[in-house]
Amino acid sequence: MPDNNHPGAMILAAGKGERMRPLTLTTPKPLLRAGGRALIDYHLDHLRSAGYTEVVINHAWLGEQIEQTLGDGHRRGLKIHYSRESAPLETAGGIRQALPLLTRLGQDWLLVINGDIWCDLDLARLAPPANDDLAVLVLVDNPLHHPEGDFYLDAAGRVHASGTPALTFAGISLLHRCLFESLAPGHRKLAPVLIKAMDAGRVAGLHHDGAWFDIGTPERLATLDRYLRRPGGD
Repeated sequence: MPDNNHPGAMILAAGKGERMRPLTLTTPKPLLRAGGRALIDYHLDHLRSAGYTEVVINHAWLGEQIEQTLGDGHRRGLKIHYSRESAPLETAGGIRQALPLLTRLGQDWLLVINGDIWCDLDLARLAPPANDDLAVLVLVDNPLHHPEGDFYLDAAGRVHASGTPALTFAGISLLHRCLFESLAPGHRKLAPVLIKAMDAGRVAGLHHDGAWFDIGTPERLATLDRYLRRPGGD
């Protein structure tokens, strides 16, 4: 079972997926399929392979379909808890609401994964740091649709809100619970929380140079599907 040395895990699945319409008019984005499987199944497999036994999934839009499909998780070798949002609370707001579920076993650290990405990173590489950092962010090379990037990773492995060349935040991070405990409940974005920690010099980064897909449009979903169906695909 997890303890305070093993992070809690959360998959962010509450977005409406408006750029994915008409696919998401009747299906929540995490249940869209690529390579013959639902997107969220890949995250669950990667978490289980990294030694996680429990995961929290937040949802809002068509969330009942996610619960009906995944159930309690036992068929996938996991225990799944759900954080239900009447309307999407954005990333920080969703984590804040789910915090009692994420930390109910005393965890200080949270592994958080965006539900609309696909990545071949071994999640076991993300371990709580031994220093006083508050976050570890996974960064990737900038995709064509986001050439300006998000954050700067220096040679010492520190992440800064500005600087060049910038890399793109992969939507995978290890975050300390204290980043969210003082937040008021409600709609809250993650970027201001991270930038405050960056300004304090307490954010580390990991540059992943493997496969990563941001599945924001039907075209990108089709690209991932082709990638996964190639010989030797996941």
